[in-house]
Amino acid sequence: MDNFIYNAPTKVFFGRGRENELGDILKSYKIKKIMLHYGHSSIKKSGLYDKIVKILNDNKIDFIDFGGVDANPKLSKVLEGIKIIKNNPVELILAVGGGSVIDSAKAMAVGAKVDFSPWKFSIKEETAKDHIPVGVILTLSASGSDMSNSCVITNDQTLEKRGFSSEENRPLFAILNPELTYSVNKFQTGCGIVDIMMHTLERYFSLGSQSPITDNIALGLLKAVKDMGIRAIKNPKDYEARATLMWANSLSHNGLTGCGRNFVMSVHQIEHEVSGMYDNIAHGAGLAALWPQWAMNSYKATPELFLRFSYEVMEIKPTDNKNKDIEDGIISLKNYFKEIGMPTSLKELGVKEESLEQLAWNAMFKGKRVLEDIITVDKDLALKILKESF
Repeated sequence: MDNFIYNAPTKVFFGRGRENELGDILKSYKIKKIMLHYGHSSIKKSGLYDKIVKILNDNKIDFIDFGGVDANPKLSKVLEGIKIIKNNPVELILAVGGGSVIDSAKAMAVGAKVDFSPWKFSIKEETAKDHIPVGVILTLSASGSDMSNSCVITNDQTLEKRGFSSEENRPLFAILNPELTYSVNKFQTGCGIVDIMMHTLERYFSLGSQSPITDNIALGLLKAVKDMGIRAIKNPKDYEARATLMWANSLSHNGLTGCGRNFVMSVHQIEHEVSGMYDNIAHGAGLAALWPQWAMNSYKATPELFLRFSYEVMEIKPTDNKNKDIEDGIISLKNYFKEIGMPTSLKELGVKEESLEQLAWNAMFKGKRVLEDIITVDKDLALKILKESF
């Protein structure tokens, strides 16, 4: 097991109706003024917006209303919010939504503390050293941003999508009520399932010495998500299925499933360029199209990890041909993605074949890096994976 630091300071309030405790939670932190940050119409249609506003008013907590976050959150929106905060300071940003809203809030939280664009954090020119606290009411089980130290935004001028990790990005608290995800449609539920699984898989299939506790946690999480994901797709109001997905969403990205391993998350890095260039592509859908081909190109580097995945998660029956067992496991997961309504090719997502070369080049930060994963992903291999995924 390699050396690691595990830090998950976010206080989680999990279960039915926990959003009703928002007033008490904010008062426990002595918060008197917040920015209420959210997406578009869904929280208003569901009644959640009105509930939150009433709680804030009843508890005499002042707030600035700032909605309008798109999927694949934009730098321009972040800069707009930072300007508002600098002119009218708040003590906390309350992100109500999924990963896009939370990441937008995180970028504002660190950006409001500096006199330059937070994009400099994303392109590694600056390091975050302070932040406004962020609180979360989660409405979509997917990104794990409610407990993670990561933040991903898209520069809508350059169409680059970049992430940065910092302990300044950890939310102060997260309210997780699985009932708030009942209205999430089949497609977005499927995207969330893929994202949760990929956050776990890309840590599990990584460099490092033996890490049996971490590996068993990862495999157990993957099995639970695979089984409960199907239940949630079939019955959107299955509380136990939704609860499993929501808690897995958090654990998959708060660091727990990567302790003792050095992970790079190459598929995420490539997909960021896809959904950065093609703004209509959901992150989870892009991952579903790319991961099987990355796995086919990578499994011989760590066959023992892939065998455990095939046997224990995908329930492939062992044969004398270990390579076939691994490939059957990869194909089985691809078929699972189809079963939950996910596209499994870039062509299905509307990616143009002539853009693959540029996507591969962008994934290498235009020649400035390679990805030292279980195999080294350079521009040529990134292009091969993109072509095979097309």
